[in-house]
Amino acid sequence: MSDLETTPDGRVVETRRPGGGGWLLAIIVIVGLVVAAFAFGFINIDQVREGKAPTVRLETSGGQAPKFDIDTARIAIGKKEETVKVPTVDVGSKDTSVTVPTVTMERADDPNKKDK
Repeated sequence: MSDLETTPDGRVVETRRPGGGGWLLAIIVIVGLVVAAFAFGFINIDQVREGKAPTVRLETSGGQAPKFDIDTARIAIGKKEETVKVPTVDVGSKDTSVTVPTVTMERADDPNKKDK
């Protein structure tokens, strides 16, 4: 492939790059030849012996799990009565008028809806 460019002084410059599709064409031709060889009988593969997985034997003997002697602390859970100071808070309230937002919804399929 090549590109033609015009320089500021009016010269035409050709830049050549190697083609990138040649290797793809070669792979397609090779695959086609292999397929044709099988189709016309030039290559024939027959299985003459079946495959078989190897036999595996596992033998064990002896062995012993570890043994531990563990001493832990003793924990007792109970309850007792204590006297503690608890703060008290007096909260008062009074009525004050404020404006609050409201939201209403009217269903589209409401049978009591009045047409406007």
